[in-house]
Amino acid sequence: MTSLPTIAILGAGSMGGAILSGLLQPSVRTDGIRVTNRTQHKADALRSDRVISLALDADPEANAIAVDGAKIVIVGVKPAMVADLLRELAPALAADAIVVSVAAGVTIATMEAIVPNVVVRAMPNTPAVVGKGVTGVSGGSRATDADVQLVRDLFETVGDVLVIPEAKIDALSTISGSGPAYVFYLIEQLTRTARGLGFTDDEARVMVNGTFLGSADLLVSSGETPRELRRRVTSPKGTTERAVAELEKAHLSDLFDRATAAALARAKELAAG
Repeated sequence: MTSLPTIAILGAGSMGGAILSGLLQPSVRTDGIRVTNRTQHKADALRSDRVISLALDADPEANAIAVDGAKIVIVGVKPAMVADLLRELAPALAADAIVVSVAAGVTIATMEAIVPNVVVRAMPNTPAVVGKGVTGVSGGSRATDADVQLVRDLFETVGDVLVIPEAKIDALSTISGSGPAYVFYLIEQLTRTARGLGFTDDEARVMVNGTFLGSADLLVSSGETPRELRRRVTSPKGTTERAVAELEKAHLSDLFDRATAAALARAKELAAG
């Protein structure tokens, strides 16, 4: 059983909603959950006996109401909105509240300059929606080990957590943050190839999706390295060896280096404003 204090989620969109799903698991107990959204329609969809759900279009003070007395305040709005939201909320935050931002590109220094509270930066990824996320967590200058552990406990409700220095958080975002898009792109392309070989859409989906899912499960359950598992599939002078040789000709390792470098450069641009 994971026990957590009162939590406010400001902007319960896709990522905020994923975090909320983790908090609502039977194995998690909280002292209360408050969430906000812009519209009444979205707020109504999240309201339950465990969740106080507020809409900004019904009450402009919804965010201030949500954070009143909350120990953990998760800021889930778009990066460009974070600074203004924190300025609005600074007077309403409890002195011991931990402000957790999941916005890309907004630095701890930027947030600490606006609020006097403990600040923690977190970078979850979209598989958090199904409880299989990977989240990077970086504590600010005021954060104690206990503060970071509390935030870690929260994000472990939706997957694995890495506690890292903020200097690595943008690099992490290029791997685990953007990584699902890379995987989906590979699935998309292999599915296209399967259709080109004469398989129906359903047949291609079963083959490709099942192969990726089964391979990932095998990797986790076997404890072997990807290299070793690839070796076992690749018989000498066989069909897979011939296919892998073509992939190696494309210099995939260099391609991934360039892709992640481009993503990292963009992250630094966002941080610079």
